[in-house]
Formats: sequence, structure tokens, C-alpha cells
Amino acid sequence: MTRADLVAAAHESIAKGSKSFAAASTLFAPDVRERAWLLYAWCRRCDDMVDGQDHGHGMTRVADPMARVEEARALTLAALAGRTTGDPAFDALGVVAAECALPPRFAIDLIDGFRLDAQEWQPRSEADLYRYCYHVAGAVGCMMAIVMGVPAEDEDTLDRACDLGLAFQLANIARDVEEDDRVGRCYLPHEWLAEMDVPPGQHMKPPFRDRLVVLARRLAARAALHEASARVGAKRLDRRSAWAVLAAAGIYGDIARQVAARGAHAWDHRVTTSKAAKLAWIARAATQAARRGAIAETPRDPALWTRPRG
Repeated sequence: MTRADLVAAAHESIAKGSKSFAAASTLFAPDVRERAWLLYAWCRRCDDMVDGQDHGHGMTRVADPMARVEEARALTLAALAGRTTGDPAFDALGVVAAECALPPRFAIDLIDGFRLDAQEWQPRSEADLYRYCYHVAGAVGCMMAIVMGVPAEDEDTLDRACDLGLAFQLANIARDVEEDDRVGRCYLPHEWLAEMDVPPGQHMKPPFRDRLVVLARRLAARAALHEASARVGAKRLDRRSAWAVLAAAGIYGDIARQVAARGAHAWDHRVTTSKAAKLAWIARAATQAARRGAIAETPRDPALWTRPRG
């Protein structure tokens, strides 16, 4: 497939897989937008392979998830080495890696996140939760920063990009507690559940709903801290990239805020961001991006969890 064919396939993938990310991606400059689509297509394909989904929808148990992880890893390594794989999503990663000098470690870190899910891993501590969020989302934030032109040596800005990924994933976990429970997954740390006197595997039962609300609001509060940190990193980007990042931060941040606001009713219906709310954030982010120089250049809070190095 030509690069244009890969871009067209990637555009179709993001349109099916994430309306929020698709909306934010339109704000990038054309070259960054195409690379963002290509990177998304690879991420989506890996996730779908391991979880038996179709563009993030309809999760089903696969017969041998670890075999799927190893297949994704092998195809990823081939793409990173510049070899054609025959799979458009993995070939899309190869294009991004070649054009942006993408550090391979971030792609491998994401694959390791899928491995955790395949192993039916669950976090024991808050630190475990953050490590998982890094692998499945923070590493993607780092790759997106590279795509937007952030040098691989700029560790602080990469930390801010990772923060945005962490914020997104914490919001996802808060929103999807009930959906995850239906397929036997739980990303609430065991220590948090023990603290709230919630027996293992019982967190969705009606007697524990008020306690679950406390934990969901904790996730939303943690997400807000990382979102705020990420906004500082946005001031270092060009205007259009900052516009896209700030719009995505607001759109996805609203998910965590809605979960917190709905309380015990947060899981009656899946929390989504309306088209009107997306458009409002896009407009608001345009102003924020134009005035990004006014964002205070504050040091990153040392209390925030920090991604692994090297």
C-alpha cells in the first residue's frame, strides 16, 4: 500500500474507533494530523487483536490472548525495523517511526500494557495503577509528542505528554468500571478496595455503590492533576498542536468530571461527550492555544507519578 492508502485506512480507523480523538485530530497541521491517524491505527489494531474487538467495540474473550500479544509484538518490531508487514496498521507505524525517528521503547512499552491485560493482571497498589496507565496510555502520549515535534531528549515535555495519557486512562477507568466488570476486569487497586471494605469482585454490587463513588471521584481527582500538568506542556507546542492537545484535554477531562458529578448514577448509562460539548471545547481551546504563552511555566509537581526512563 502507498502512504496515501495507509493514511486513508488510518482515517477510517479513527473515525470508527474514537469520535473524541477524531475531532481533536482535525485541529493539527496536515502532516501532524496524518501521522496522528497512522499512530492511532496501529494502537487501535493492537488493542483489537488482544481484546477481540472491532475498533474498540464489542469486547470478546479470545482463545489465546498471549499469542495475540506476541503476534502484535513481532509485527511491531518488524515495522519499527522498516520492514513491510502486509498489515496496514503496522505498516502505518513503520511510516511514523521512519518520518519522526520514533524511539522504539515507547511502542514496546505499549505492547507490554496489552500483555498485562492478556495476563488478566490487576493492580494491587496505586503505583501499580499508574504503571498500567503508563503502558496503555502514557506511552502513547509520549509518541504523540514526538509526532508533534518534541525532541526525544526533552524529558520534561515528554513527562507532560505522558500526564495527558494518564489523565485519559484514569478517566476511562472511572467511566468503564461496570463494563470492565462484565468481562472480569478491575483496574481499581486492591488496596483501595480493602480501604473501603469492599470484598474482591463485589465492587459493582448495590450495597457498595456509595463506596465505589468515592473511588471513582478519587480517579477523577487524580486525572485532573495530570491534566493540569499536561496543559503546561501544551504551551511548548506550535499553535495548532497546542489547540488539538488542549481540546482533547477538555473533551476527555469532561468524561472524568461527569463521572464524578453523576455519583451513584455514573454507570447507569455510559458517559459520553456530546457533539455540542466537543465543539465548545474546540472553540475554547482555540483561544487557549492562541494565548498559550500566558500559561504559567510551573515546575512539574514532584508528587505526581513519573514514567520510567530508558
